[in-house]
Amino acid sequence: MLNRRGLLVAVPVALGLLGAGCAAPSSPGGGDPGSMLLADGYEPDSLNPLLGYGQEGAAKFYDGLLAFDGRSALRPALAAEQPQASPDARTWTVRLRDGVRFHDGTPFDADDVVATYRAAIDPAYASTVSSDFDMLADVQALDPRTVRFDLKIPYAAWPSKLVLGIVPAEKLARPEPQENSELNTRPVGTGPYKLVDWRRGDQMTWEANPDYWGGAPAISRITVVFAKDDNTRAQRLASGEFDGTVLPPVLAESVGRDGYRTVHHSTADFRSIALPNTHPVAGDRAVRLALNLAVNREGMIRALLGGHGKPAYTPIPESMGAHHEPAARFDFDPRRAARVLDDAGWRVGADGIRERGGVRARFTVMYFADDSLRRDLARAFASDAQAVGIQVDLAGVDRSAVPGRLATDGIVLGGGNPMDPDPQSYTTLHSSVIGTGTYNNPGRYRNAEVDAALDSARQELDPARRAEYYRQAQRAYVADPGLVYLAFIDHSYVMREGRWTGYQAPVEPHTHGTTWGPWWNVETWKPQA
Repeated sequence: MLNRRGLLVAVPVALGLLGAGCAAPSSPGGGDPGSMLLADGYEPDSLNPLLGYGQEGAAKFYDGLLAFDGRSALRPALAAEQPQASPDARTWTVRLRDGVRFHDGTPFDADDVVATYRAAIDPAYASTVSSDFDMLADVQALDPRTVRFDLKIPYAAWPSKLVLGIVPAEKLARPEPQENSELNTRPVGTGPYKLVDWRRGDQMTWEANPDYWGGAPAISRITVVFAKDDNTRAQRLASGEFDGTVLPPVLAESVGRDGYRTVHHSTADFRSIALPNTHPVAGDRAVRLALNLAVNREGMIRALLGGHGKPAYTPIPESMGAHHEPAARFDFDPRRAARVLDDAGWRVGADGIRERGGVRARFTVMYFADDSLRRDLARAFASDAQAVGIQVDLAGVDRSAVPGRLATDGIVLGGGNPMDPDPQSYTTLHSSVIGTGTYNNPGRYRNAEVDAALDSARQELDPARRAEYYRQAQRAYVADPGLVYLAFIDHSYVMREGRWTGYQAPVEPHTHGTTWGPWWNVETWKPQA
């Protein structure tokens, strides 16, 4: 068929996409170092960047203009060099890499960047990541190798938004909701791997892109088996079936087998209890403060994470350096928590649960039923809350049940992005994002001081002043907390040793599993000599 550049392009047909179940995989590549068999506890709903796939980078089917370097910086990917900002940071110009092709053979150029970012903000496409780009006014192609982003506000963190996977403009020619896009199951990107098979509920197979601009990956075939249950994955890995998987920290340490290695990666990934701030109990300011004082964060980290994590009090971790406010914290102090509740009129009843004005100090916290760590954290939180007279009922739920219950129930949530403090904090705490996405400020927290500090920080160009605004936001937050942040958790994996070289431990975002973890840079790995 003819593409928009007038070239004859062969359109490959994906093999077995959306096919029925299959037999269990054979042993990992039969020992072939050119193939790999991994297991993941999470299966994506969609493979479309405009619906959130790979929004923190490391998506194997796509490249962004920039890519996370695995530590705390961004490097050029589809960009030929770092983006250039205008003096007021409202205009950003990006030169594009030459000679890149999409998986369908069409050449990549500025039209594809323009189409992708315009679709991200155009309501006609119903992109679920639109709120992440609310500062974008427009994007234009200056020439086939140069694009310009025009922003509504000065925004120093704009490079962190340039990891969005770029798709061919042809795939976005019709302005319609992306829930109907073929990209959801048949991704077409410029990334190091192509999807060749996806058997829903079972497994997915990637094959190396031989024309990848960064060089064809040496591991030519990767199969990812989807197994939600943590213990099932651990048992199958212990039998030698998989080359690697993601596991909760304590379980990862317990999987002992020759030829495997357990690794723990630092992250910006927090676990928190999001509280429904309009609830008569969970939304009460004294209750929220008391809960923050009542939870034993260090105890949770020792018991549930095997020590692989750090206490969290706000969404900004110590790893963000000057942006972190060390004074913004809550000591573990159940006695003070009890005094706060007493002073607010919450009296202990005969059964040990407090009441005020006929209202019982009781609310529900949800957790994803297939996530054992969130379940355990929810149980520990409920136990600590009960110790100060607050009854927390727990509900293991399917993800589809969450949106309809967030107005009345709390939930164990995770999130985090190590690239910049703005995406790490703004969508979690700022009142302007309420209603823009299921997990954007889900508790409907409102704090004018926090809003003002976050607004100033995202528009400040001076690094020192910007860092002070973030510290100010954290100080204002702990004076009136809206959530109970528990921990920044390490991500833990068990991986086969002795077959490949190239592993580099990254600092990870919330996203983890087989597109991150030890395999975040798997396209650069080589068979061990």
